Formats: sequence, structure tokens, C-alpha cells
Amino acid sequence: MPHIIVIGAGITGVTTAYALLKRGFDVTVIERHRYAGMETSFANGGQLSASNAEVWNHASTILKGLSWMMRKDAPLLFNPSPSWHKLSWISEFVAQIPHYRRNTVETTRLAIQARKHLFEIAEREKIDFDHERRGILHIYRDRKGFEHATSVNALLREGGLDRRAVTSEEIHAIEPALRGTYYGGFFTPSDSTGDIHKFTRGLAHACERLGARFIYDAAVGEIAHLRDSVEVVWRPLTPAANADRSAASERISAQGCVVCAGTASRAIANALGDRVNVYPVKGYSITVHLDTQQSQQSAPWVSLLDDKAKIVTSRLGTDRFRVAGTAEFNGFNKDIRADRIRPLADWTRELFPGIEMTKVVPWSGLRPMMPSMLPCMKASRRPNVFYNTGHGHLGWTLSAATSEIVAEKVRQAVAESG
Repeated sequence: MPHIIVIGAGITGVTTAYALLKRGFDVTVIERHRYAGMETSFANGGQLSASNAEVWNHASTILKGLSWMMRKDAPLLFNPSPSWHKLSWISEFVAQIPHYRRNTVETTRLAIQARKHLFEIAEREKIDFDHERRGILHIYRDRKGFEHATSVNALLREGGLDRRAVTSEEIHAIEPALRGTYYGGFFTPSDSTGDIHKFTRGLAHACERLGARFIYDAAVGEIAHLRDSVEVVWRPLTPAANADRSAASERISAQGCVVCAGTASRAIANALGDRVNVYPVKGYSITVHLDTQQSQQSAPWVSLLDDKAKIVTSRLGTDRFRVAGTAEFNGFNKDIRADRIRPLADWTRELFPGIEMTKVVPWSGLRPMMPSMLPCMKASRRPNVFYNTGHGHLGWTLSAATSEIVAEKVRQAVAESG
């Protein structure tokens, strides 16, 4: 049975491991944290949203970013401090603007494929992840925003998505808990939400039941090529190993390797002579604990996307409400800033005044984003090394499809080399 190593146990790494197992591979997953799903797959917005497939490569994004540069609470915050990585990413992002339409349609198609795979996995493996299939409602506060959404809707429909326009009255009928006045909206009944962390952990356990080996608390040092195999060198990151400076690195060999290391993928690719220009785009979320009956009744069940504020919501079971948003270009900084969390809390108070905000847990994560906004699903220049990374803000939405695509590439490569 051919052996494949997967680097990373976030949502992309675990779905990749599962897709490989279903194709008959022996799989080892190497993860630098103690558990699966501990970075960007920990507390994202929760939306499984084909309706959010519009890529950001648009002239309006550049103009908004420039106008927001002096606002600490802006939906998109750009640290002007230069770095080669940032400048190269931005230049490639701009170069993708002519492909805005094509990339949006392709992302929509990929999201619809992913939805089918993820639902099948959850049912097959009996994974409880607070899944709510109540659709996603996009709300617009002015005519300009709604008209842009109408043009985007044509691209989403071209990609195969059924999303319909709704009036202000219909918005409140779809989600009665929502307060405020809106110009209009769009509703996607087929979209859904769920707890990405619970799903990732549940699928990791399913992979273990199917025979996968997970090596946690492990940092990958290098990937070497032998004559007919790949060798991954890693060192333990446990407290005991960190205290023992002489702790030796370990080596594990396989017929192939898939890099699903999120924001760390770029450094791994550089060491292999590949170019995977992933940039860490920070996002924030708050998880509001609904500890009273009043809060539970006041929180929405239908998932929302407020286009002007760039904020999304998910109801995670009876007693949790996730509010997420913002994009911050600030390198690998993981600090949770009060001035970035405050807009999420203020938005929640304004639109859902009945929710008691006495227990709110903030979080930030680094989205691994490619300049084209499309995930990187390619083979390395080196034999039998592959990439499945760079999903940006749609990792939860797309990973079940990209994992199938990459696992099939691995199967074909191993078959040809064998």
C-alpha cells in the first residue's frame, strides 16, 4: 500500500488525508500543534458559502483599501510597512484583476462541488458539527451595494448557484431577529453553516479509525528526495523536547507528500524550489455565548453577510453565536487587537440588541491567501510532492473539493511512477 505524508492538520490537511485514505493510501499527517484544527480552522466565520465566491481582484477593492488605510476599525486594514513578500503578493493580486470574472465563476463551481463532498463525509462518518442548513442571507444598506451584488449574482448563476434577490420586507421574514432597515438583499437557500473546528477534529478521528497516523507537536524541517521516495525530516515540539536541546530530528519516508500547511506553505515551497505565494491575511471573530433564554431567542439562526461591514455570522447550536470579519494585511502578526474586535461586538449590539454580551471570546487567525484568490492545487517541481493550500477566506467552503482533486493527482502520479 503506497504511503503518503500530509503536512498540516487543518481543514485542508484532514480532508486531503481522508480523500487519500478512501483511495487506498497509507497516510501519515504531521501537524505542529497538539490537535487538529488549531489555527485558521479553529474559529472562523462558519459559513459554507458558495454565495461568497466572488474573488477580491477588483478595482473597487484597491480603492476601498486606500480609503480605509487611516481607519483602525476599517473592514480591510493594510499595514503600509513594506516587505518583498507583501509587495510581490500585491503586484500579483493586481495582475489578476482582468481574470475577476473567470476566477469568480470557477470558485463558485468549486464551492458547489465541495458542498456535496462535505455533506457526504459528515453523513458517512457521523460527524456532529452544529450544521445548520438554513441558507445564507446577504444584506445591503444602499442601492450601490445592491446593484454591485446584482452583477455578482450573474457570475454566481453562471457558476451554477441559485441565489435570489429579496426585498427589505423579505429579509425580515427570512430572519425575524434582525434589526435595521435595508435596501435589499440576496438569499441562497442551499448554503449552510457549521463549526469548522468540530468538523476538523471529528474527521481527524475518522481518519485515525481508517488507519491514518497523526504526528502532533511536530515541526517539519525539510523534505528530501531519495531515489524513489520522499523523506520528511521533523522534530518534536513537546515541552520535554524543547527543554532538551539535543533532541534529535526524526525522519519518515513515503512515496509522496502533500503540503497543506496554510501560511507556512510558502516557506516549505521555497525550500523545494517552488513558488507558492501565500500571504497571511488576518481575520477576527468573536464567539458570543448565549447563556440565557433571552439571548438564545434574540440571536439569528439564518446566517448573515453584511456587505458594507464585511461581517458574517453563524449560529453554532443553541448556545453559541459566531460573528466574524475584517481583513488585515500585517504579515504574520497574530495579536488580537481590541480596535479590530470592537466593530464585531458593536455590530452585534446594534443588529441584535437582545443578546447579552457578557461572555464573548475573541479570536484571530491567518488566512492563507493566494493572489488570484484561487487555491493552489499543483504538483511541485520535485517528483511526487503536491500542494493543496492558499484557500484564503474560503478554506471551509472549498477544501472538500480541492482535497478530492489533489488526491486524484497523487493517485495518478503514484500509478505512473509505479
